[in-house]
Amino acid sequence: MKRLQIKTAQNVNINFTLANVGQRLLAFTVDNVLKFAYLYFAITFLNFQMFDSAVGGDNWSIKAIDVMVFLPITFYSLYTEMLLGGQTVGKKLLKLKVINIEGFKPSTTDFVIRWFLRVVDFNLFMLLFVYISSLGLDNEIGLLWLLFLFGKMIGFFMILFTKENQRFGDLIANTVVIYLKDDVKFSETILENISNKYVPTYPNVIKLSDNDARIIKNTYQSAKKYKDYKTLIKLRSKILEVTEIKSVHNSDIEFIDVVLKDYNFYTQNM
Repeated sequence: MKRLQIKTAQNVNINFTLANVGQRLLAFTVDNVLKFAYLYFAITFLNFQMFDSAVGGDNWSIKAIDVMVFLPITFYSLYTEMLLGGQTVGKKLLKLKVINIEGFKPSTTDFVIRWFLRVVDFNLFMLLFVYISSLGLDNEIGLLWLLFLFGKMIGFFMILFTKENQRFGDLIANTVVIYLKDDVKFSETILENISNKYVPTYPNVIKLSDNDARIIKNTYQSAKKYKDYKTLIKLRSKILEVTEIKSVHNSDIEFIDVVLKDYNFYTQNM
């Protein structure tokens, strides 16, 4: 599998495993099964005749209802990736995730660009196909379908042959899709897993250096593993001395854990 190496703000190199074309195709298939399932249930269980009678046969109103029914499918990848932090349902099941090529969470604009450019990756030549079909050129139907299938596979070929396994939408949005294997062990770095809604407690942690944070984390994990409470007490005292923090945590373990998370929060968002 291809790898992507990212240097963090703390000058720590992290290697991500890039999702290959097979994994992404399988996730894409899962997502499309969900779309078709939604469409099937919508057509089967919604009483469209009731809608027709309600709008009195008004064609524009009927078209508006059709658009509303198809909206969840049309914007599926956009709102799921935004709500699930870079994952659709298919990506979540396959342990795939969209990230910025520099390792950050993609912005709303990035997600919109990826979604919009699906028209190139998966529906290139669609309008041309529809136009030529409307002309009734039966003798060119073979070429027409070949053109249609090729347009559908642009994204497939892009993922297969680009350096970072990026489709066109990824290239323009500056994103990649990674495989969330347990290869990246944050325990070996000074990084901490913190959510976007994380609220820091101790602003004074910025007095620490990267090397301080690394020593604290290594010592903390070792002492916690072997239940070395004397070392945890000494470590807490040293942090309080250097940072001049007034602790609001009674537990040494909770205090040091929050200090490490706060340090990551401030260094990643400064």
